[in-house]
Amino acid sequence: MTGQVILVGAGPGDPGLITVRGVEALSQADVVLYDFLASSELLRHASAHVERIYVGKRAGAHAMTQQEINQLLVDLARQGKCVVRLKGGDPFLFGRGGEEGQAVAKAGIPLEIVPGVSSAIAAPAYAGIPVTHRGVASSLAIVTGHEDPAKAESSLDWDALSRMETLVVLMGVGNLPRIIERLLALGREATTPAALIEWGTLGRQRTAVGTLADIVERVEEAGLGPPAIIVVGDVVGLREGLNWFETRPLQGLRVLVTRTQQQASKLSRALRAQGAEPVECPLIEIVPPDDWGPLDAAIRRLDRYDWIILTSTNAVGAFFGRLWAAGLDVRALASCRLAAIGSATAGALSDRGLRADLLPDDYKAEALVEALTERTDVARLTMLLPHSAIARPTLAEQLRERGARIDEIAAYTNRQPEDLALSLRAALHEVDLVTFTSSSTVRHFAEALGAKEAANALKERPSACIGPITAETMRGFGIAPTIVAEESTIEGLVDALLAWRAQHKGR
Repeated sequence: MTGQVILVGAGPGDPGLITVRGVEALSQADVVLYDFLASSELLRHASAHVERIYVGKRAGAHAMTQQEINQLLVDLARQGKCVVRLKGGDPFLFGRGGEEGQAVAKAGIPLEIVPGVSSAIAAPAYAGIPVTHRGVASSLAIVTGHEDPAKAESSLDWDALSRMETLVVLMGVGNLPRIIERLLALGREATTPAALIEWGTLGRQRTAVGTLADIVERVEEAGLGPPAIIVVGDVVGLREGLNWFETRPLQGLRVLVTRTQQQASKLSRALRAQGAEPVECPLIEIVPPDDWGPLDAAIRRLDRYDWIILTSTNAVGAFFGRLWAAGLDVRALASCRLAAIGSATAGALSDRGLRADLLPDDYKAEALVEALTERTDVARLTMLLPHSAIARPTLAEQLRERGARIDEIAAYTNRQPEDLALSLRAALHEVDLVTFTSSSTVRHFAEALGAKEAANALKERPSACIGPITAETMRGFGIAPTIVAEESTIEGLVDALLAWRAQHKGR
């Protein structure tokens, strides 16, 4: 039984730059071998049960040798598996994808190549530098900077390279002074524009711009380092009018996203659109309740309920999942009205072709109770409330106080992911700000680290809460949130971050 190997270019870092075919390949993979520079967010396109193997290489730190990687691809495919080799940038541009492909083909295993967007083109584009431009540059050379240009025998024709209108050097930060010296010695004008782009296409991207005469000094002053690319040529001068990426309001801010793995993408996309770089570390894992029996029993007698109250997208997913499992669909809700807390919950209903009959202006339990009370005689109603097993009791208590008959049923529960403390400590070293999108994320943060360490972590960096309930939970642990969204939605949280950043910009 023989499987196949698909070499997939992951793109330069921004997970949005992977190709459609690359996403398709990940979705069909049994095993994914991924690099250091391939965004971990891309692994979300693979199934939850896919085997993930890190084979990345950094200077002085190789997870595997190249020969070991080649052999692993062959061995896994011979087990009948679809193996995706996820490589940063393009597999064939200084990526050793050719060697891996040759090893697979030599073993007689079916092979597919999915090209990727290269940092050689994308990083300059994100820095506002077109590598060619009519009337400025119509020729381009892309070379590796690993090789010292001063050595006696070079495989590169530096005399020819010095005459190229645009020269892009990958992996050349360590050799930058010698590369510049060689270009100047071969007659390139000292006034030729030059740039170095660090972490291209990511939120932490920074660019130093100068000329061949001073670019080394500019890079040292900015403290830039690898991974970075060098661009030499008059096209660098076009950056002033095309610098779109580094001018966004949250540019350079690295933000910890603590939502569940399934829900993190919405906040991550919203942050990335404003220039921030999300670092995902889910503090919650959604799992079924201990017993589906109570919810299944309620679904079998939906005609006795006047209202179904849904307080989260997770509740919507769990309820309709069990409805479908019971052999029913939305027609079973003909006698019920639907109440939703929050636009996201209402949106989850809309995705199923349903409109919420009630959506309070303020997205919290107390507001929903008031809205129901104003609309109808609550004392005459029977309501179904499928929610988290650890939900706040406020909603049910206040409705019962007004005479309503409430069936509270655990439709799901949330728990801490395994090894949370380890992954959380690692993520905190990478971020400037921490977001909390529910009271559970706060509790799990404090429980995983311990109250003292959690408080110290949030003294060292600002924190942002999705709304007042989450902020209240933080204060219960003795931690004052830096930012509290006025509207308890992802959009409200991002708006609060934008307002905070505008107020503190330059400090």
